[in-house]
Amino acid sequence: MQNSNPNLVVSRVPGTWGSLLVLVGFMLIGMAVGNVLAVMALAIYLGADTESVTALLTQLFAEPEKIPNGWNALMIMQGTVHFFSYLLPTLIYWFYIERRSIADLNTDRKPAPYIWALAFVLVLAFIPVNSKFIEWNQAMDLPDALSGLEKWMRDKEDQLSVMTEFLTSYTSFGQLLIALFVVTVLPALGEEILFRGVIQSKLYLELRNIHVAIWLSAAIFSAIHFQFYGFLPRMMLGALFGYLYYWTGNLWVAILAHFVNNGFVLVMMYLHNVGLVEINIEEAKSMPILLILASLVVSTAILGVVKKNGQRAGTSIPRNF
Repeated sequence: MQNSNPNLVVSRVPGTWGSLLVLVGFMLIGMAVGNVLAVMALAIYLGADTESVTALLTQLFAEPEKIPNGWNALMIMQGTVHFFSYLLPTLIYWFYIERRSIADLNTDRKPAPYIWALAFVLVLAFIPVNSKFIEWNQAMDLPDALSGLEKWMRDKEDQLSVMTEFLTSYTSFGQLLIALFVVTVLPALGEEILFRGVIQSKLYLELRNIHVAIWLSAAIFSAIHFQFYGFLPRMMLGALFGYLYYWTGNLWVAILAHFVNNGFVLVMMYLHNVGLVEINIEEAKSMPILLILASLVVSTAILGVVKKNGQRAGTSIPRNF
């Protein structure tokens, strides 16, 4: 990896692909450690031995509502695994292999206050547009020759849907705060540092085409969630976060956008569960075409403003490169 700043220490691993391979290795180790620690934590929390917890986990993923304190158990599991699979390995890689600081993920310039506000509004304005991608993705139909694969994908999606419905069935404010931390704060930090801060930047270094780097990292970001009937909308969000990062030169803008996207859904689900709003945002319903078109216009306009501001401000390449 070339570095134009002689004051910065170069990576311990030469080459983009070599360093990314090391990063993947760290993630696999972290995932294994996270799963072991999650089982241990659940054994302590549920007051069971590891063998009993293993049996409980099978039921927890299939019928979580039948497990005492199943909601808390799933949150412990999800939070622990996510932290050790994404955030911690990426930080260890960044500090130890790249020998960088968090500040090196950003350029030296700071986005204007209105850019932060526009990023917040953009995520909400983009929801109707993305609902169309959700609709298209849900209607995906594979050829008969791939019927076995399609059945496996559908079964996996149904299992995840059961867990999602259970996890978003909370009615207490305390549960909302826990959900915001596990489902919003941890993913916003871990996934943005990993996919936008490291992977997108390194792909750009290697490919020298920012659009390919953004969309490729967005596709990897979506694929790693293993939700096949949500691949397109998640990839679109990943690309949205990627362009925000590139045009602002500040990873925290992308982290904010990710936080707002996940947090808005959780808050809306809470308000629906306690009867304050009638709309169930998790229901896959097609939105009116005029609303989708208006959403597209507003989203495009906001992105145009963010891009123009970034071009005026100068380079959008993180200073670590």
